[in-house]
Amino acid sequence: MKAKKIIKEKEKNPLHKDYSLRSNLKFIFGTMFREEKALRYLIPMGIVVAPIMSYLWNFTSRSVIELITEGKDWQALIPLILTFIACIMLACVINTYYWSSTWFRYIGVRMHLMTSLNRKAMTVNFEHLENPDVMDAFRKAQNSSGGNEQGVEGMMRTGVECMSKMAVAFVGFVIMGTLHPLILLLLCATAACSFVMNDRVNDYTKKTVWDVLAPWWRKNNYMNNISTEFKAAKDIRMFNLTDWLLAKCRNLNVYRYNMQKKNERCWFYVGIFDNVMWALSQVGIYTFIINSVIKGDITISNAFLYVVTAETFYSSLSSVLKNFSGLRQRSREVSDFRSFLDFEGGDLEDDGLPVPGGNQYEFVFENVSFCYPKSEKYALKELNLTFKPGERLAVVGLNGAGKTTFIKLLLRLYEPTSGKILLNGVDIRSFQKRSYYQLFAPLFQEVELFAFPLAENISMDTPKNTNVARAEECLHMAGFRNKLKELPKGVHTEVLKVIDEEGVDFSGGERQKLALARALYKDSPIIVLDEPTAALDALAEYELYQNFDRMIGNKSAIYISHRLSSTRFCDHIAMFIDGQMVEYGSHEELLRKKGPYSNMFELQAQYYVEKGGVSDGEEYGTDIGA
Repeated sequence: MKAKKIIKEKEKNPLHKDYSLRSNLKFIFGTMFREEKALRYLIPMGIVVAPIMSYLWNFTSRSVIELITEGKDWQALIPLILTFIACIMLACVINTYYWSSTWFRYIGVRMHLMTSLNRKAMTVNFEHLENPDVMDAFRKAQNSSGGNEQGVEGMMRTGVECMSKMAVAFVGFVIMGTLHPLILLLLCATAACSFVMNDRVNDYTKKTVWDVLAPWWRKNNYMNNISTEFKAAKDIRMFNLTDWLLAKCRNLNVYRYNMQKKNERCWFYVGIFDNVMWALSQVGIYTFIINSVIKGDITISNAFLYVVTAETFYSSLSSVLKNFSGLRQRSREVSDFRSFLDFEGGDLEDDGLPVPGGNQYEFVFENVSFCYPKSEKYALKELNLTFKPGERLAVVGLNGAGKTTFIKLLLRLYEPTSGKILLNGVDIRSFQKRSYYQLFAPLFQEVELFAFPLAENISMDTPKNTNVARAEECLHMAGFRNKLKELPKGVHTEVLKVIDEEGVDFSGGERQKLALARALYKDSPIIVLDEPTAALDALAEYELYQNFDRMIGNKSAIYISHRLSSTRFCDHIAMFIDGQMVEYGSHEELLRKKGPYSNMFELQAQYYVEKGGVSDGEEYGTDIGA
């Protein structure tokens, strides 16, 4: 029932397109000949050699038998044998060169297509990364480019093999045509029956097994990663999660096992059917040939030629038809690959207007509401807010209040469900996304480090375009000077041990300082701090905010935190509760209102008191909303 449900959903799935076999062949072979030009002459070479390799021995054996049955002297066999040896050696050399020169080129083309897939994944709109339907489509595209025999590379190999077998079958067709048309009809009919069965089972298993398993791949990858990644290791041990996680893995494995069992059961019956068809064809051929020899219609040497050719012809014809069925199967997988590549959910470089130059940018939220996909509750409701150039804005509220959603909308990681956001009076959806992203230097709570040298982790650019001296200066400004002195290679130290065994990882607080250095290096006109100091203690957070506020000068800045250490020096404070901005004003104005902000501030007041009083120069907050 579940498989049928998924099939029906697939038929109306806007993320999937069923491209024709012709279209997919054009896409794959066009990519092949563009990326690996040598295949333009290697493939025709292989097609020509294939029938020679298949039938040369047949004709040589026929000639030997004919000479023997005619009573010729053994010396007459020598020229024939020498000629055969020369031909077979030449054919083998050409065939070996062909295979050794092509197999790795297919892999190279697949690597190119995988790069295109990864590029698409990294440029797809951020909101889609949280959509399981899109992630399932991406998983199927990965499966299509993840091996030698399936998907994109499978279509290359199967397509070329199909053409080679067609050449072999054509020669066999000509030879067997000299025997009797009924023999050809018998061979073609039995091979066609096998083809129809294979094609139907391919289609059935694709829809009821492999498409159904798309979510399984995603879940299985997650379980494999969480079981081995360093970040989860402490929790797994301290909370004794081993048995629980293994139970989850076993349930996934049982599901995969049952689906694989279903697939193999289908192909078991196909194998029986294929063998029956082959046996029927062989019985018919042997009966006809033996009868013809008895009657004297054909010689023993020709009988031998027809017998071995019939087997080669049937095998090659069956291969052509099965390869055609395989091509249809590979085409379905290539459709998965192309569907994700053609998914209209990416950031286009030339899509929209360039953001105007300068440093004066005003943002206006006009009745902005937002609801996450597949959610009935609005994360943000009818927000009206103006963020002026050079302003410091603090956004406060407990978890789930809408603070991070506000930032995602401002950064254009999501688009509003209703309402609009204006940049200098123009709807931000009118601007090129990549140009728009350059306006912001965001610092998120989770700091992602990359397996690059430290300087490139700050510049977030190629080694050629990285200003090492500036990266080091920004690290000093972010409070990373002492740690930098401890690193033997300084800013050239490799980060993480993924690529370099001597790579270095950093603590949560050190990662936050690296994120601050990134923001300083990027030098964008607007700074966004989305709770980046969660790993720091309250006093360190306050001091860091104060120092960072001085460092950014006249830039605009938005501070988001559960703690109120950032609010005193901000021009305005926006208080969010349950997706709505309930208060807006300066620190003093909101305290006088005695509303939610004032209550939150008073709740944290005990952490601002030092020795019986509050010091404006030394107060700091603590986390109450986590």
